[in-house]
Amino acid sequence: MTSDEASDRDVITVLDDGRFVHGFVDEGFTAVADAFVGCFEQQSDLGSACAVYVDGRPVVDIWGGIADARTGRPWEHDTAAVIFSCTKGLLAVCAYLLVQDDRLDLDAPIATYWPAFARGGKDAITLRDAMSHRSGLAALDADLTREDVLAWDPVIRAIEDQAPHHQTQAGHLYHAMTYGWIVGEVIHRVSGSMPGQFFARTFGEPLGLKTWIGVPPAARQSIAWMEVPLPDADSPAARKASRLAAADPIIERSLTMGGAFGFPVDSGVVSFNDPAIQAAEVPGANGISTAESLARFYAACIGSENTRPLLAATSISDALIVRSAGQQLSGLPDDGARWGTGFQLSSPPGQPMLGERSFGHAGAGGQLAFADAEHRVGFAYLSNQMGGYGDSRARNLTLALGAALGA
Repeated sequence: MTSDEASDRDVITVLDDGRFVHGFVDEGFTAVADAFVGCFEQQSDLGSACAVYVDGRPVVDIWGGIADARTGRPWEHDTAAVIFSCTKGLLAVCAYLLVQDDRLDLDAPIATYWPAFARGGKDAITLRDAMSHRSGLAALDADLTREDVLAWDPVIRAIEDQAPHHQTQAGHLYHAMTYGWIVGEVIHRVSGSMPGQFFARTFGEPLGLKTWIGVPPAARQSIAWMEVPLPDADSPAARKASRLAAADPIIERSLTMGGAFGFPVDSGVVSFNDPAIQAAEVPGANGISTAESLARFYAACIGSENTRPLLAATSISDALIVRSAGQQLSGLPDDGARWGTGFQLSSPPGQPMLGERSFGHAGAGGQLAFADAEHRVGFAYLSNQMGGYGDSRARNLTLALGAALGA
């Protein structure tokens, strides 16, 4: 759908403060639109979008609110947002495609493709270990600058020199940022292309997606301005998470790449609003997309009655195997998060998705995108108002979608 076509869509509702919600909703999915409006009326959403495909057909494509609170620019159909860790799901699809082409073995040592990775006792670590957050490389000991991070190679050298903080069998610790460089460098070495370029050439351009890892200059004006997170929902788990995050240097270093930038906020501003960060490849976290493109991408992963899926049945079956779950080694509260190989899986109560055949990824501040192989669904919800611990906007949308589908 073009921007002109989108502008002709009916206004779904006008909020009490005068903001509009636009788009279309097929009969039977009005509960999703109701939940979306509820994100504005009860949960402080500023601007957002939600899109759902079922069996390759769009059934929900709604957007509304404000894309940039500094100027009042409205959120439009083609407004894009930083998707944070939803980017990890894009990278996982890239890796599985290389597996399907017999160019990559997830259970081979990473050093098979990247020999210098073996230094520091990492010779046996596999790509699956890294993609399931078990490699012991959630944080790096090297103090990196913002320029180092954006240049790519300094991070690669730091990973090569890093010794694991724990053995793979000891448990898991979420690789908030390093996931992107580890998986991305393997893609780089196997394909000859940087991961963002590989994604663009293989998926973005053929599918006509407005989804990027490293946004092009021409798309800059479409990007929403991200707002600092709302306060955490008050709960024992939220208080414990905040206390542990403040006390554990591994958690802080994993999020900031050794102090290269504040995350999510730096000097009172969401750090990934920085145009230089958005233009670089930080492929565990700096993807940018419209909701419609992200939902359509996941719909393409599972295919439809009339289209061949991007992911083979064997890839989907492998991706759905739970590799990491339960208490993390950091001691952070177990919020139900479960990971397969590269993808977050259905993770009740926080991120239930649609069930045991769902795979995708959540992103910082409330973003969520996934596919469901049972119901043939591609789903995405993006907002520029980052939420705090316990944010329930995406969960409410997926519960409404599940009810509509009888899931």
